[in-house]
Amino acid sequence: MLEVVEDIVIVGAGIAGLTTSLGLHRLGIKSLVLESSESLRAAGFAFLTWTNAWKALDAVGIADLLRQQHQLIDRIAIASTIPGEPPSEKPLKTKGKYGEHEIRCVKRKLLMEALERELPSGTIRYSSKVVSIEESGYFKLVRLVDGTVLKTKVLIGCDGVNSVVAKWLGFKKPAFAGRSAIRGYTNYKGSHGFEPRFLAFFGKGIRCGFLPCDDKTVYWFLTWTPSSQDEELEDNPAKMKQFVLSNVHVPDPIKAVVRDTPIDSIVASPLRYRQPWEVLWGNISKGGVCVAGDALHPMTPDIGQGGCSALEDSVVLARCIAEALNEKTGGQTKDRTTEDEEKYKKIEMGLKRYAKERRWRSFELISTAYVVGLIQQSDGMIVNFLREKILSVFLAGLLKKRADFNCGKLSIS
Repeated sequence: MLEVVEDIVIVGAGIAGLTTSLGLHRLGIKSLVLESSESLRAAGFAFLTWTNAWKALDAVGIADLLRQQHQLIDRIAIASTIPGEPPSEKPLKTKGKYGEHEIRCVKRKLLMEALERELPSGTIRYSSKVVSIEESGYFKLVRLVDGTVLKTKVLIGCDGVNSVVAKWLGFKKPAFAGRSAIRGYTNYKGSHGFEPRFLAFFGKGIRCGFLPCDDKTVYWFLTWTPSSQDEELEDNPAKMKQFVLSNVHVPDPIKAVVRDTPIDSIVASPLRYRQPWEVLWGNISKGGVCVAGDALHPMTPDIGQGGCSALEDSVVLARCIAEALNEKTGGQTKDRTTEDEEKYKKIEMGLKRYAKERRWRSFELISTAYVVGLIQQSDGMIVNFLREKILSVFLAGLLKKRADFNCGKLSIS
């Protein structure tokens, strides 16, 4: 059995894992990122990146590169899929508490590649699936499928909705929201001709959206409540495409985006979320272990904050760890056991600060996303009235309000 000692181990090379590692690297702290897949993952194609996410990307130093690669979305048009209902269009480029709002649809692949490029060579260890976590004094023993055991002082779970680390902390498996999502993206050889706006449609139990990433790429999604007949859709992109075309009642030029989408650029997945009270009362951190991103707060995509809040987590977490490790201790000479104990306590307090800072924010985002999704996709006279007359008016403002947040800079005092 090979035992390797690492100061900080991050499980999962997704958005939260790589951004946390980069944040630590910017602060002069080394970490090892474990990824179960053989290469960089870019599942989901793209995601809406709101103002709060750009604050985090600025903090880790990769925002400007991504800005050059993606269009600024300046407005949102919300319409019913029921014919005859006029769309409600609202500006997105307005002033908020932390400056002017900034919204772009970022290609996940470009974000992941930008993060990977900025990390020191060897930071990410691919084909490294975690099979168990054990305690050994002030350390955690992380066992990998290949038999390697990593001994670490800090263990960070950024391993998604089925997080091994979240399970170790006592979190339950995320609940099924009762809805599923189909996502796709279309690359055009020339300009697609769409304006820089977020087109959102909902009604009759369907919610869908279309967003340009740049002048040649359009990302789209559809969420719905699946029936037993829809079970085979998830593994059949051709049927997914047909399902979307049959159920989306939108203008032809927009529908053509789905028709033009290659089969290998369409995926489907069930939507899962953490029960909000679990985040309030659960162990976000315990000793030298914590979770971030989807491992902490899986949420439905109805306010577009899953990836954005993962970026926030990463900056806050990197800063809290760096502050803990930089705290001065007494000058007297200590034995190894006392040093380990003091370091453990500092790390524990740092992770507790992170948990405290992220608990209510995570609760707020999960709850808002779930309620908005429920209203957007439910049926019935009262809900239809709320959706058509009230939500469409307030949705743009609500989305901007939840995005009007600044996770702060990486610098530590």
